[in-house]
Order: sequence, then C-alpha cells, then structure tokens
Amino acid sequence: MVDYRPIPDERDVFHEYRSYAFRPEEGVPAYDPEDHETPRDALGSRRGVYEEGAADDAEPRSVCRHYWLESRVRDDVHRTVGLASVATPPEYRRRGYVRQLLARSLAEYRDRDVRFSVLWPFRYRFYGQYGWDTCTRIVTHECEPGVLSVAADAVDRDAGSFRRLEADEYEALEPAYETYAERYSLALERDEEWWRYRVFAGHEQNPFIYAYERDGRVRGYLVYTMNGIDGDRTMVVSELVAADHDAVLALLSFCYDHESQVQRVRLRVSDDVPIRALAREPDEIETTVEDGPMVRVVDVAETLSALSYPDRDATVTIAVEDSLAEWNDGTFRLAASGGRADCRRLRDRSDTQPEVDIRLDIGALSQLVVGFQSAATLERTGRLEATGASLETISTLFPETTVFLGDQF
Repeated sequence: MVDYRPIPDERDVFHEYRSYAFRPEEGVPAYDPEDHETPRDALGSRRGVYEEGAADDAEPRSVCRHYWLESRVRDDVHRTVGLASVATPPEYRRRGYVRQLLARSLAEYRDRDVRFSVLWPFRYRFYGQYGWDTCTRIVTHECEPGVLSVAADAVDRDAGSFRRLEADEYEALEPAYETYAERYSLALERDEEWWRYRVFAGHEQNPFIYAYERDGRVRGYLVYTMNGIDGDRTMVVSELVAADHDAVLALLSFCYDHESQVQRVRLRVSDDVPIRALAREPDEIETTVEDGPMVRVVDVAETLSALSYPDRDATVTIAVEDSLAEWNDGTFRLAASGGRADCRRLRDRSDTQPEVDIRLDIGALSQLVVGFQSAATLERTGRLEATGASLETISTLFPETTVFLGDQF
C-alpha cells in the first residue's frame, strides 16, 4: 500500500525525477527556481505516491502532474484532465508504484467528476496496459516553402492582413480558435493561463504568433518557431488554426513568404487539413502520420450518462473490462432517448453475467466514446464483440467523429 498526496513543497525533487526520466543526457540537473518555476512550469497539480505512513519529508516513489482542463466531446464540454510528467527514479522502478499512482489518480479524477483523462505517452504499449488508448493522429507535412506557392496564387492578398501578437492580446485569437475547435472532438477549452503559458510560452524558446485578419476579425493564426541556422533553417509550425478555407490559403501563403529566410517548412496539423490536396507537386511534400495523445474514460456510468446522443431510442448492455478501475470493470445498461442517455452498472464482471450485447475493454470504449474509432472498425480488429443487431445500435449511438488534440502538456 502507498500514500497518495500532493507534493507542493518538494518541487526540486519533482524536477529531479522528471529530468532523469525525460532528459537524462543532460546529467544531474541543478534546480533553480527562477528557471524551473516559471508560470508555465507552475501550471497543474503535482502528485506523488509514498510508502504508507512515510514522513512528510520523505521522498516520493513515483510522481506525476495533473492539468485540470475541459474539452469538447460530441458537442458538449466535459471536465478533462491532462496527465503528464509521470516519473519514477531507477531505484524504485518495477515495484508497481506507477500502477498505484495511476490508479489513485483515476480515483481522484472520479471524485472531481472528471470525464476523460488524456496523456502524451512515451510508449503506447505501456499506457495501453492501464486502459488509455490512442485518440489522435498527428500529420506532419514538410517541404520547401516554394511548394506552397499554390496558396499564394489562390488567395486574395488584399482581402486580409497579418500582424504579430503578444500574450496580452490572446483574446483576439479566441473567436477563431473556438470556430476551429468546434470541428474536433477533444479540442481543449483554453483559459487565460493556457493561452499565456502554454500557447504563447515555450520550454526552450517562445514561439512567434501571427494572426490573419479579414473584415476586422481574426480568421486564423500560426504558432511557429525558427529552428536551425542560416543555410539550414526550418519554419516549424506547431499550430495552424483557420476558421475557413480562405484562411487556410492565407496561412500557407504566409509560410511561402518566408522562402528567402528558410529552407524548409514543417506543418503539424490534423489529417483533415488539405495541404497535399492543394499542392501542385504533392510528391515534393514529405508527409508522416503518427499516433498522438491517448484517452481514457474515467467513470463509465457517469460519462456515458453525461454525453449527448443522436435522437434515437435504444437500449444496449455493455460488458467492460478494466483492470485498473474496479468501478468500470462490470456490465452496464445504456438506455438512450431524445438525445440523452442513462447508464447504470448492473453487476461486477466476476458475478453471473446478464445478457450482454457488447463486450470491449476500457481503451476500446474510450476510443468509441470520443469518436476516434467506429464500432465497426473495433469489431473488425477484434477489439469489440457484438451480438445480433447490437453492432448497428452501438454504431448509431456512437458515430465516428473527427478527433484532434494537438496541445502539448
């Protein structure tokens, strides 16, 4: 058994654990509050697990950070937590401390009525065993800036203009971001601190942020850095937000206008941004697709009861396997009507099972709920078992949607 508690007074220890886990090549880190306790670093809540009954000044066995967020899932905003900085020093590894840390974290999320947990994994298999599963594909396009000249030819340059923004002007970007975020499941609802210290501020260097204005309104913006030196410089776009297609063209044209300054442009976007479709020379674009963050439903009964649904009357019984959260490991009855639903746990999986329509694990259910995978795909890949007409029913209740969570934390 362990104690799970906040670690606000051990920030140097937290910094040491995190540095060893993610940047060991830098050697033993020197903790400096001025460098390592910036407003960006101070976001979120630090947690640790300790030996049961350990003194207040004892070292934690494993640590993590929780970012208390909100995200949009199926047209509604839900409490979401970003799990980050999970780290265990080598002398405490392979003793089950991370598992206990994750289990206790989930219990805290449940107590706080959080619906979804998201994280960026160092290894997908590691977090997959604890019930998180992939929820986003990240597409990266890289090319010479001249390849984007097609956008410059298509856009009306006199229709809009660009200007660089500072953090104090973040509110100017919010309408464009909100229009953009409505298209994506799991897109975060950003508050002032997130804008100031996660979007406008970076770890190594603060990014440039340029807004595209048309008809007196911001219709899109770019967040980017310049990496490298003269002769080998890349414009790295970490966020491209556009309220409409004309804004997409304008933003790509802005990248093209850096042709005399950079040798490459790298764009990190959702897979529905039609960069290759726009290009005259798509073979000159190097495109890679990789898995992004992972998601997990915190409490099956509460989350499925809180979602919005298509307007259809339907009832389905779902058996869920969850080895980390006992309150999810069981059979649930989901009854939907008029766009809402009630989900109730029937019994533990260890008990005699009632008639079950759908069987799946918590990771597959999480993908289904946020819309990243369809029920048909999960069944085809062996992640979901369905009886009778229940596959059609669950497919109707949980249609596939466009999911994109690009925020790093």
